[in-house]
Amino acid sequence: MGELEHKYEVEVKTSEKLQKLPDEVKDELKASGMMDDKGKLKLKGVSPKMLKKMKQEYVDCPVLKQDIQFVQCFVCPNFQSRVMGKVLCKGDSLKK
Repeated sequence: MGELEHKYEVEVKTSEKLQKLPDEVKDELKASGMMDDKGKLKLKGVSPKMLKKMKQEYVDCPVLKQDIQFVQCFVCPNFQSRVMGKVLCKGDSLKK
């Protein structure tokens, strides 16, 4: 099996407290059906226990040049895979 094409390998870091999602990200998640009107995330294939853990993790995004919550990284079009504490990122521009 071939390796996924990726530009960056980003380390996943853990925080003691829950990371906040920016409002524009919440709006995008609601529009795509991954979050309900009450703000509860609904990611396919992710258990509630794993989702709680994901909310305490963040990555130093090489595309946005800032720390972002892992959930935001997970739903990003650049997200390829997560392997042993690292995220494989395509590194493409996110301009619309």
